[in-house]
Amino acid sequence: MNKNANNSSVKVNTKEYFRKLRLFVKFGLIIAFVTPVAILSLYFHIQFNLSLKQSSKLHLMALAESNRNTIDLFLQERILNIFNLFHSTDFSLEPDKEDMEHYLQNLRQSSDAFIDVGFFDYRGIQIGYAGPYPYLHGKDYSEESWLNTLLRKNRNYIISDIYLGFRKKPHFTIAVKQLIDGNPFIMRSTLDPDKFYLFLRSINRESVADAALVNREGHYQVVDLDSGSLLGLSDYMPQERSGSGVEEVDLNGASTLVIYTWLKETPWVLILKQPLKVAYAQMYKTRNIMLSFTAFVVFIILLAIWIITDILINRAQATAESSEELRYQLIHASKLASVGELAAGVAHEINNPLAIIAAESGVIRDLLDPEFNLDPKPENIRLELDSIDNAVFRARGITQKLLNYARKNLPKLVMTNVNRMLDDVVGGIKEREFLLSNIKLVRNYDLNLPEILLDRDQISQVFLNLINNAGDAIDKSGTINLTTQSEDGYVKITVTDNGKGMTPEQLKKIFHPFYTTKDVGKGTGLGLSVSLGIVELMGGRIEVQSVPDAGSSFTVFLPINFMEKS
Repeated sequence: MNKNANNSSVKVNTKEYFRKLRLFVKFGLIIAFVTPVAILSLYFHIQFNLSLKQSSKLHLMALAESNRNTIDLFLQERILNIFNLFHSTDFSLEPDKEDMEHYLQNLRQSSDAFIDVGFFDYRGIQIGYAGPYPYLHGKDYSEESWLNTLLRKNRNYIISDIYLGFRKKPHFTIAVKQLIDGNPFIMRSTLDPDKFYLFLRSINRESVADAALVNREGHYQVVDLDSGSLLGLSDYMPQERSGSGVEEVDLNGASTLVIYTWLKETPWVLILKQPLKVAYAQMYKTRNIMLSFTAFVVFIILLAIWIITDILINRAQATAESSEELRYQLIHASKLASVGELAAGVAHEINNPLAIIAAESGVIRDLLDPEFNLDPKPENIRLELDSIDNAVFRARGITQKLLNYARKNLPKLVMTNVNRMLDDVVGGIKEREFLLSNIKLVRNYDLNLPEILLDRDQISQVFLNLINNAGDAIDKSGTINLTTQSEDGYVKITVTDNGKGMTPEQLKKIFHPFYTTKDVGKGTGLGLSVSLGIVELMGGRIEVQSVPDAGSSFTVFLPINFMEKS
């Protein structure tokens, strides 16, 4: 009964131990892999969103400035049309009704926005008129602000704000001044705001943004009836009184992107308004693609970690239930810890596909930027997204290769005298081989070195590899020193040579699998990588010092109480 109870207790403890170990390894690997991916994805996501936002703003800004130039050109042409009346062959300082009708006909051939035409003497009396309001003939306009402004200022023309005037209907005036015999005479025409609105709609038809013209006092001069009323107050007015700008504002409870640009011919500002959900539609779509892509990458990593960890833990648990279960548990837990270290070592490999993703996202951003004059066709963007997909699958392949580093080679631990083990490694053939190569082998052993628990065969493989490397580093003749000592709970074994040494760049890579400083065909690059894994399984570590053309020193630290440190 006691034996069965003990076995049952051992099984329960084993299951609980591996349950905790499984969670620890899974979450450790998840943190090691997912954290850098999440940080980099967040960074690229933020940068990409900012780039797309800027691209959308630049696009609307370019559209607004193009529309502004078109409106200015339209107004300049209307001014020129009126100026040309002074230079027509039938111009007269005392025009009759037929002359004025002829002037109006000439203007309407240029633009149907012209309503009427009037001719003023220097007193501000309209001495000639043609149009739908004949009662305006002979009217005194000397009190009108636009007329006084034109007479006072040096400019030869003026464009007024929209006003009601004598006719009590919204219109705006373009008037030009001409000095004749020292006296100013004025030719003016009024334009229909509705026709001007249709003109604004026609040049803005490719955009889904609402367009409006507003004067300095904030009153609409041209506006869509769904957005406001003519001469009504605008719900947005820029602080600047010149130039162009873009802002994100809250209008009537809706987040809106507003672009403004001031006209050059008249103090009006062109305002384009577009809801953020429309202005940033492409950004939101791309963001969803990136989020889906990131979620896919994270899912693949989590799935690989989950499957690999379950496979390794299940194997370890099955082994732990054998007669040597406690020892196998400790060894395999150490093995799994090395897998975590290896995972951190290869995590930087994921940076390569992520760099591809960053580059391709930059290409997409440039395609969407009108400043580069590229072709942002869907098929061009799709090609760049295909490159991003390839990088995702490459990153997934890297994670799947981790399983190859988790092979089970369970050590056989025995109490070992390190001095005697080193003598066995270098004794006989190896020592004679060094003598023939003019290499002197010097032993500096601590004779009071305690015996420690080791896998003798695997540790012998480590020191044979280190001693062979030291011999290979010596060109013609030299010395190899073997030093042992006990310090701070560890047995330290140092292998020192006076060979060619290594550069700092080489030192950073010597424990990488398949990396070697030897000539082609003289080394696989696996020796130090495997040696490091064996030493770490024994609870130890390896430290290296090297100076080019002076030699190298490898120090192996092995714990005296390995079972306790495990």
